[in-house]
Amino acid sequence: MNAVWKYFDAAVEHYGTPWPITYRTSVSERLKTLDSLGVRAFPALVYPHKPDMAAWLNTWARDFAAATPGCAVSGTFYPEASASSYVREALDQGTRIFKVHLQVGDYDPRDPVLDDVWGQLAEAGTPVVAHCGSGPIPGRHTGPGPIGEVLRRHPLLTVVVAHLGMPEYAEHLDLTSYRNVHLDTTMALTPFTESLMPFPRSLVPRLGDLADRIVLGTDFPNIPYPYATQLQALADLGLGDAWLRAVCHDNGARLLGL
Repeated sequence: MNAVWKYFDAAVEHYGTPWPITYRTSVSERLKTLDSLGVRAFPALVYPHKPDMAAWLNTWARDFAAATPGCAVSGTFYPEASASSYVREALDQGTRIFKVHLQVGDYDPRDPVLDDVWGQLAEAGTPVVAHCGSGPIPGRHTGPGPIGEVLRRHPLLTVVVAHLGMPEYAEHLDLTSYRNVHLDTTMALTPFTESLMPFPRSLVPRLGDLADRIVLGTDFPNIPYPYATQLQALADLGLGDAWLRAVCHDNGARLLGL
């Protein structure tokens, strides 16, 4: 986490704008904050940026979840020969959700070494939160194309596209033609993100039509505004209480098997 925060401290260099961490507190304080906000369940998402990292991250995530009430067990992977084995181990040990970050990891999700991994996850029905959009900065393998090809090979895969796929919002919404594709709201629609990569208002009705496919994401604690800002941005869409209930509770509970 210290390394992540150090990166965001240099956000002007990376993104051209400051990115102050609102919840830059200890682990115990962050957990108290989530409890006070009424958060009932959450995953502590992890992801590697180099080989020989994912397996120990998975071990850490399992241990953390075991010691932390409300935390769902998460996992991750990287294109390496051992990925198939440690993903199988993670699934066998109750991992409920995986995370991949194609910009930070700088790898192609279509790498043949990952084909069995995607197949395992599709068969298990375990969701994968995929940062595949090209925001806030693009990567060599971001955008809807690479992850779209993975879905063509594994059409039953449960993918949760992070950040509503920013900035390729419409193109990632199109991926919901696959019945298990969802999108999370992380940082999208907030004033901070709207100043950088605004969500087209013409797409709001599509969000309304996808009430069972949009799920709350926040990026807590690494956000440059209060947690409530994300919730207010969703409420301001005017899509109604039933939509908000589905997005902020029901869909996440279903995806995590709670």
